[in-house]
Amino acid sequence: MSNLKDNMSRRIYIRLKEKDFEAIQKRFSKTTCRKLSEYARRVLLDKVITVNHRNQSLDDFMTEMIRLRNELKSIGNNLNQAVKKLHTLEQISEFKAWIIINEKHQQILEKKVDEIKAKINQFQTYGCNNSQQCKSEKCAAL
Repeated sequence: MSNLKDNMSRRIYIRLKEKDFEAIQKRFSKTTCRKLSEYARRVLLDKVITVNHRNQSLDDFMTEMIRLRNELKSIGNNLNQAVKKLHTLEQISEFKAWIIINEKHQQILEKKVDEIKAKINQFQTYGCNNSQQCKSEKCAAL
């Protein structure tokens, strides 16, 4: 550690306008550099900087899928609770009420599954239309 301090004993101070600092900060946030000083050294010394590229449509898709997964988890929990309740029922009227409630939960579940299928199809279509490999047989089958 002391060897590192010896190597970096010189400092450079600069003043920036707020918008310039924000622009630098924005570029820095897209890199793999852990500290702004590391990023600045690499830029000033013309060293290689690794930049992470994000696919916004994929990020949006993943956000939507996470939301749907969480909804499916809660629906699954409700279904498990309903089945446990079914095992404790003793009278026919209680059983009929459970069937009605269960049908409602089943409709909600089917709606969410259809929503997931539609999102996957939308993503496949979007990804296929925006790729160079759209002419392949695999894409044509989709």
